[in-house]
Amino acid sequence: MKRYAILRVVDQRPRVRGLDPSPSTLGGGAVKINIERLAEAEALEAADDPQTRAVAPLMPTRLIEPLASSDEGLAAAWGVEAVQGTTTHYTGAGVTVAVLDTGIYAQHPAFAGVDLLQEDFSGSGNGDVQGHGTHCAGTIFGRPINDVGRIGVAPGITRALIGKVLSNDGRGESQWLFDGMLWAMRQGANVISMSLGFDFPGMVERLIDEGWPPALATSTALEAYRGNLRMFDALMGVLKAQGEFGTSPLVVAAAGNESRRSESPEFRIAASLPAAAVDVLSVAALGREGGYFGVASFSNTMATVAGPGVDIVSAWPGGGLKALSGTSMACPHVAGVAALWWEAIRRTGTRPTARNVAARILASARMDVLVPRSKEGDVGQGLVTAPTT
Repeated sequence: MKRYAILRVVDQRPRVRGLDPSPSTLGGGAVKINIERLAEAEALEAADDPQTRAVAPLMPTRLIEPLASSDEGLAAAWGVEAVQGTTTHYTGAGVTVAVLDTGIYAQHPAFAGVDLLQEDFSGSGNGDVQGHGTHCAGTIFGRPINDVGRIGVAPGITRALIGKVLSNDGRGESQWLFDGMLWAMRQGANVISMSLGFDFPGMVERLIDEGWPPALATSTALEAYRGNLRMFDALMGVLKAQGEFGTSPLVVAAAGNESRRSESPEFRIAASLPAAAVDVLSVAALGREGGYFGVASFSNTMATVAGPGVDIVSAWPGGGLKALSGTSMACPHVAGVAALWWEAIRRTGTRPTARNVAARILASARMDVLVPRSKEGDVGQGLVTAPTT
């Protein structure tokens, strides 16, 4: 028997005989993800339940491991300027951002004045031992730091949701992430930032270590990955349906760091979950190349947009700063820009939604600042840009 995540939407309104609730009416139902230990036949039976939207075996997750950068001569974060965060008059004021990661070092001076609502889904307690979540949060809404300056794209954010969906060793399981997403939605998140991935190789390795034949281990992990892709797409559908009730967040995810262009130009790995799911704004990483920006050698392909992701300076547990590289660092730049667009659209008198914010981000992304002959498969629609008017 395996442990399965089961996404159910229980419609709480009277049913019209012969008609099922359409996706647009899901906001009127209770959304639940239950974890059950089932035999294969029982899992198939659960999938046939009219209230079930998806059934998936639990799968390990992990942070998208960043690459170390030199901390010597730490300077103001270049990424904020690159996305034109230093010239926009928007700050993210009134926008709520959720960071689903390894937690946060809440005492850091970069987070002064921010109401941090923390929730631990990992069982390891609130706070950030690993540092990854603190770094990502600093890039989204960190306040200026003495002698360094601006590190956050949207420093006007005063409310942030910190869901600890990875334990202190940077690992987790899909249940924690799904629960964290629903929690963020219910707490009113406008933007959800996720710099993590589903650990397909890790699952294969674990099964082989348990004595499974490699072919069977790979097949089982592939089945789990496929099921979790369907689960994630179904969950995104539920979040989208909540838009009619004003609670649908824009989800932003890092594309991953598995490519190795420095070894071979063709050594390019496609984005995986959750970045590969429908309606997720997936993010590639850029570095500086002379007066232009170019895709980082490690950045995975098939991203929607790109953000600064090389030698990014941000907050670190203990109150200091650290420079890191990765799509994990690019993702919060895009989440911060999304917060700026959310504020900008609201100020026009239009209700911001995940759809119209994503549309503005795509429309304003720039290719002219990238190195010549940059490939769309590498950088998506281009470098995200803050609103100017």
